[in-house]
Amino acid sequence: MTPGNNGASTPEDDDPFGYLYADGQANGAQPPSGGYGYPNSVNRVRTVGQRQYGQQAPTAPHGQVPQQPQAAYGRPNAHYAAPETLPGGAQATPRQPAPGAPNGGRRGPNTKGLLIGAVAVVAAVVIGISVAMIGDKSDGKDDSAGGSPSPTVSQSPQSTPSATSSVAADGELPKIDAKALLLGGGATLASDVKGAKADGGVYVTNFNHVGASVTWTVNGIPDDGKYTVFLGYGVPGKDGTATLTVNGTPSSTPVKLKNWANAPAGDYEKGWTKTYNYVQLNKGTNTIKISCEQGNECDANLDQLWLAKGWVG
Repeated sequence: MTPGNNGASTPEDDDPFGYLYADGQANGAQPPSGGYGYPNSVNRVRTVGQRQYGQQAPTAPHGQVPQQPQAAYGRPNAHYAAPETLPGGAQATPRQPAPGAPNGGRRGPNTKGLLIGAVAVVAAVVIGISVAMIGDKSDGKDDSAGGSPSPTVSQSPQSTPSATSSVAADGELPKIDAKALLLGGGATLASDVKGAKADGGVYVTNFNHVGASVTWTVNGIPDDGKYTVFLGYGVPGKDGTATLTVNGTPSSTPVKLKNWANAPAGDYEKGWTKTYNYVQLNKGTNTIKISCEQGNECDANLDQLWLAKGWVG
């Protein structure tokens, strides 16, 4: 054997492209057809899927491709192993829900949005009601009266709180109208019955109950002595009485409210007349009071009060 030439089976002659050269063809090299063209060539080509991970590949006679069992169609290959099952292979990482996500990462109903929407609806309703109420108030109607305007209450003339008169410089004694008297006990003023002689036709009414009263303070009485108190009044066709009090002392003689005008029953307008009482006054200031007390019949309207010197009638 020629030194350096060990035949076609030596490793250095295992040239996959030897069939391209003259010396390779002289040694019997053939183009690849299942092998590299040399008798001792090893077919390293494997069909896809034949590699068995973690197992020793099956051996076959020299120069032949080892046969691998084929899996039936639609069935898993028993020789296949997933990469994560191999030593050092990738491990599957379970998916973790996002922090704070409810229901394992699933989005639930947007309750915050629903709450905000509900509050907005309630606020709109309240604003609408407020505007409607303001509109009702602005039209000048009173809601408490069913939408009707508030009635206007007429005020009766009121008496002068002082109810004080003074004697004139020439000595003439004073006279006072009903509207200037100090009223008490529920007595009021009116002017609907015609015939009163007081200014404006105003008189004292609502006198027919216990406690009703009129009071007159007179200043400047020149001397102690006898005086006469006159009272203008009107009765409805019947007699009545009242109580006279001078300087805090009730008189033993009642005020006689007789039907001197002979007015028909119930006719105040035709019942206007006058009466008088004798009194003792002090020099200076005196207080005269006419009231309806227990036992009196006070169904009368009071018109004027005036004084005269002495007991006259």
